[in-house]
Amino acid sequence: MAFAPGLLAGRRALVTGGGTGLGRSIGQRFLDLGASLAICGRRGAVLEATAQAFRAEIPGADVTTHVCDIRDPAAVEAMLDDVWRHAAPDILVNNAAANFLAQTHRLSARALDAVLGTTLHGAAYCTIGCGRRWIDAGQPGVVLSILTLSALQGGAFTAPSAMAKAGLLAMTQSLAVEWGPHGIRLVAIAPGTFPTEAAVARLRPGGVEHAGVPLRRAGKHEELTDLAAFLVSDHAGYITGECVVADGGRRLLGGARAGAQEMLDWTDEHWAQQRARTPSR
Repeated sequence: MAFAPGLLAGRRALVTGGGTGLGRSIGQRFLDLGASLAICGRRGAVLEATAQAFRAEIPGADVTTHVCDIRDPAAVEAMLDDVWRHAAPDILVNNAAANFLAQTHRLSARALDAVLGTTLHGAAYCTIGCGRRWIDAGQPGVVLSILTLSALQGGAFTAPSAMAKAGLLAMTQSLAVEWGPHGIRLVAIAPGTFPTEAAVARLRPGGVEHAGVPLRRAGKHEELTDLAAFLVSDHAGYITGECVVADGGRRLLGGARAGAQEMLDWTDEHWAQQRARTPSR
């Protein structure tokens, strides 16, 4: 264990998209370090299964689940009210996101909104809702947003995600200044390749490969979750408005653009095969 077990003792975190993938890994790490946890997502059964697994693995774990489609601002406000009724969090992790490979000129408005609605609007609703409650109560807080390399340099064939994540980076930098006097910090992580089942299915048509990563491997979830724990902890109390890249050096060899060169020459048949491989949400 990289940190003392009580690093986050007395803290409470709300993790969006906390039932699966990186959100689940981050939530578990925070519990390991003494925090209590609220997780939200659209699928109640998935959230409950995750919460039960956490309680089985970590005796005494305080975990609550909250079904919410964060694309709906009214649903976000109701979810936050419910979270606050149990116990006010002082950490928000904007993890929930939507993404898939597509030719941007063929995207419908509905497909565009499916990504922007979750990744940008939903994170903004959650951030502003938490910030308002913290400021009204005179309570400090930390917002950690999980970005992508495309937030820093664009992402061909995932343009809506790149747009949304770049917006979250701008939000992080803007509110770090505006909310700093209230004792609220905003930080971000731009991960490289940290495989999850959903990301591999939607974004890695050829499987996970590491040719574009100088360290020649994918990231381990514990490497990202330890970074997340540090950034929300008091040890990072003077860090705000910053985005930390954790990508094994991938950004320096093309980053989010890696792999796009091959897709530039895909035929309609290639794209049809990719759409068939992409799981529906």
